[in-house]
Amino acid sequence: MMKKKKNTTPKMTIATIFANTFLKKLFINQSFFNMSQHKVVLLLGSNLGDQKKNLEIAIKKIKEGGNEILQISEFLTSDPVEFASSNIFCNIAMIIFTDLSPVRLLNHLKNIEVEMGRINDSKANGGYADRVIDIDIVKYNELKFVSERLEIPHQKHLFEREFSRILLKDFI
Repeated sequence: MMKKKKNTTPKMTIATIFANTFLKKLFINQSFFNMSQHKVVLLLGSNLGDQKKNLEIAIKKIKEGGNEILQISEFLTSDPVEFASSNIFCNIAMIIFTDLSPVRLLNHLKNIEVEMGRINDSKANGGYADRVIDIDIVKYNELKFVSERLEIPHQKHLFEREFSRILLKDFI
């Protein structure tokens, strides 16, 4: 009489197969999702009205636009740079993940500025003025990009402005 060999391979149940398949799909989808996300450093400032509240509203609107907020700096007050004003600025830096292209992100941020009551854009006016909110793209991944409306990385914030360097020291 011949003895049957014991089957030493583990049995795959339907539940195990489903779980493995589900986890693989989840991992693949998450990987593709992360590939479309861009790490962006923003700098926000306000010197009109309730500056801190303006910054908080802008943060909320940035998030509502489908962007994931990774990190926000502490508030920093500073004197106006490159123009005269008696209004002190309140500034923050933040890191977000976005799936928007640089130009689409810029358009989104400019729309937030207009929604919040910003009237004068420094590029359009050829100079700086007091503002409810200002949102600048400082870095976008490791992209180098220059157009009439946008410079990435933002050289003035990275190298010339003291308040920017203070805010960005832990972000860059």
